[in-house]
Amino acid sequence: MITLTDPGYRLISDHGFAEVRLNLTNNQKTLIAMRPFRAGELFSTFSAKEIMREPNYLSFQVGPHKHIMIDPEFLQCINHSCNPNTFFDTYAMRVITLRPVKRGEELTWFYPSAEWEMAQTFQCFCGSPNCLGEIKGAAYLAKSVLNQYKLTRFIQQQLHDRSNEERA
Repeated sequence: MITLTDPGYRLISDHGFAEVRLNLTNNQKTLIAMRPFRAGELFSTFSAKEIMREPNYLSFQVGPHKHIMIDPEFLQCINHSCNPNTFFDTYAMRVITLRPVKRGEELTWFYPSAEWEMAQTFQCFCGSPNCLGEIKGAAYLAKSVLNQYKLTRFIQQQLHDRSNEERA
């Protein structure tokens, strides 16, 4: 876990309630809570800075061939975890906490909760007991796995459509 005084990180930007830090080992940005948050608390609102037909590694899928880049940009520094502590509600355009978040804790979200097929797959090293390994998007996960997570309306609709196609 990242601590507030960890020398392996450099402060990039301070947003009052959270800081963007750079991991000096892997050169990856991360967002750290600077105050505690309760489960279900609003962490931040966001808007669509740009709408695109194709995904990129920073976009969020909100519909078939509809992906958004979010603003404020510092929210893009919330990294993936198979045991996330936040959720991007792309319908209400807000980030909420899924469980209590301590001051100094890294903020994370489950990428397949908002991505059907990702532009860039990657190997997850989150270290949680339920780590899925390769992360490709919700389309590649069993419904039983996805049922363990909070999902955007778009992903829920995709699962509903997939179930209907399987029954047909």
